[in-house]
Amino acid sequence: MTAAQAASASYPVSGFFDEAFSPQTELRPAYRELLEGLDPLDLARVQGQVQTRLREDGVEFGPEGMRSAFVVDAVPRIITAEEWRLLAAGLSQRVRALQLFLADIYSRQEILASGVMRRSILDGAPHYEPVAAGFGTPVVADLAGPDLVRDASGFRVLEDNLRFPSGPTFALAARRAVAEQWPAGPRPVPAEGAFDLLGEMLRGRAPDGRADAAVAILSEGPDSAAWFEHQSLASRLGIEVVTAEQLEVSRGELVTRTDLEPRRIDVLYNRSNTDRITRSGNDLTPLGELLIEPLRSGKLVCVNSFGTGIADDKAVHCYTGAMIRFYLGEEPLLDTPDSLDLGDPEQADQAMGQLDRLVIKPRWALGGQDIVIGPKASAKELERARQAVRSNPGRYVAQEMIGLSTHPTLIGDRLEPRHIDLRPYVITSEGEQTVLPLALTRFARAAGNLVVSSTQGGGAKDTWILAD
Repeated sequence: MTAAQAASASYPVSGFFDEAFSPQTELRPAYRELLEGLDPLDLARVQGQVQTRLREDGVEFGPEGMRSAFVVDAVPRIITAEEWRLLAAGLSQRVRALQLFLADIYSRQEILASGVMRRSILDGAPHYEPVAAGFGTPVVADLAGPDLVRDASGFRVLEDNLRFPSGPTFALAARRAVAEQWPAGPRPVPAEGAFDLLGEMLRGRAPDGRADAAVAILSEGPDSAAWFEHQSLASRLGIEVVTAEQLEVSRGELVTRTDLEPRRIDVLYNRSNTDRITRSGNDLTPLGELLIEPLRSGKLVCVNSFGTGIADDKAVHCYTGAMIRFYLGEEPLLDTPDSLDLGDPEQADQAMGQLDRLVIKPRWALGGQDIVIGPKASAKELERARQAVRSNPGRYVAQEMIGLSTHPTLIGDRLEPRHIDLRPYVITSEGEQTVLPLALTRFARAAGNLVVSSTQGGGAKDTWILAD
């Protein structure tokens, strides 16, 4: 019996769609060549070599004082060329509609006037920032990092992540650590070109199209959980990392004083934890007070634009299918889970009788925080969720429970299924969408856990997008 046959024979069937194995534990065609190459490999040794490479490359996650090595599983996730074509088409369509929504919501608000989306959705929405309508450049989500999951019916979009999608350099770090461990098997498309496209997009956003655009990444510095990524991006793109304390405005322009002489910044790639330029009531945040003058004059562009967060609102997400039909006159190519906007009384009534079958999410939380998974919740947890929704229904949404697919993952010296998601990246440049040739697969490290976020202890997988 080969190692691949042994793995198939011992692989536990979880009842969820598995990316590599059929319900009969037969290898799916895309994985056959890869996993049949298990024979010469000592799996535990290979996993150790992956983590050694990550440590050597300094790949870490977490804030200073709590930082730890980024966890990457040695078994890559495979996406076929045909699957990627379908995903790319659906993602491009989706981001195109979201860009039109942002342009509309900060101008005529036709989607609200038409009744497609309830007008009260803007009431109290912290990431709706009317001041952004007065910027010298449009509100644009230049980089999107949607989270997708798959079940037996196909891929679905859980979130769109338009404020500051993270992970591209972690995806590349996973590639460097994992691919060299698999001498046999299919070869993924090169991932490095994604950063050329990202750099071109950032430089192309310069005010007035100036050719000598000065681009900087805004970060909290070493206090940021993604400090490795900020440094890695800056090095790869040939730009600098700055903190808010190093910035000031001089003659209407944003400048940095990291050197003796102030240097102009034309494009600020915001990877800080400050995702709003205003507080409630349109008072400016400290960062807003710093940036508002060059933003209004058009001498500064932020990527992603402040104000894009309204399109990240989970209540807005409930209407993305309708949004695609409204703005594009097309049917969505990618589905979303059936979702209920609990700020709508009719939808709230529909949800209250079936909370034990739904996933309840706060509208504005990130990283899986405060989610209640109805089918897994205790009676006490469900009652707390019910009371929270009743007291303030507009703060919550409910989604159907989606069975996240599983993927073979090295646990000790054997393969076991772990739940995964997928984060691809879509850039918008000069009104056109491009899906970058890399993606990050995240997995829940505990058996049966459905929360894959890195901030909640999840790990990552190298994602092999195959060429034709």
